[in-house]
Amino acid sequence: MATAATAAEAPKSGGGMKKIIIIGAVVALVVVIGGVALLMYMSNKAKAEDADGGDAPVAQVKKKAGEPPVFVPLDAFTVNLADKEIDRFAQIGVTLQVTDAHAAEDIKAYMPAIRSNVLVLLSHKTSADLLSVEGKEKLADEVKHQANIAMGIEDDSDDNGDGDTGATTKKKKKRHAVESPISQVLFSSFIVQ
Repeated sequence: MATAATAAEAPKSGGGMKKIIIIGAVVALVVVIGGVALLMYMSNKAKAEDADGGDAPVAQVKKKAGEPPVFVPLDAFTVNLADKEIDRFAQIGVTLQVTDAHAAEDIKAYMPAIRSNVLVLLSHKTSADLLSVEGKEKLADEVKHQANIAMGIEDDSDDNGDGDTGATTKKKKKRHAVESPISQVLFSSFIVQ
């Protein structure tokens, strides 16, 4: 009787082995198809990034109509001005309007370098430079330029007369030409004493 029970069990284990082989083959096929699909997706994504200039440090993204603007406030700057006849200082609040939230995060990552560049820029200004409307407009352009330099972006503006040396010019040759993520520099406070 023991032989009959063993003989009856033998065909069952052979059928179970076929099921395991079939299941294994199906799983392997699904993995291969998934891998091919992933490779195709990554290839198409890489082609799209190359077409858009994906190697750039900060990418320009078009805003959709009706989206609210994105602002990045900088801590207020307090600096001694370069007036020779009298000690004067300025306290200036700056807010950057950027293209999108991703650009805002990029700017926050470069914030120490941006603040340093803006502080150096402001410390070379005199009160006469800052008190006129034209002076404030020029300062806004120079702040944008200095923020772009800090982020490694070569913007299309020329030297703004802010004392760039030949070393800065050498650095610009190595950078990628990318549109600035900063669309506008706004002043939230402006005190000169």
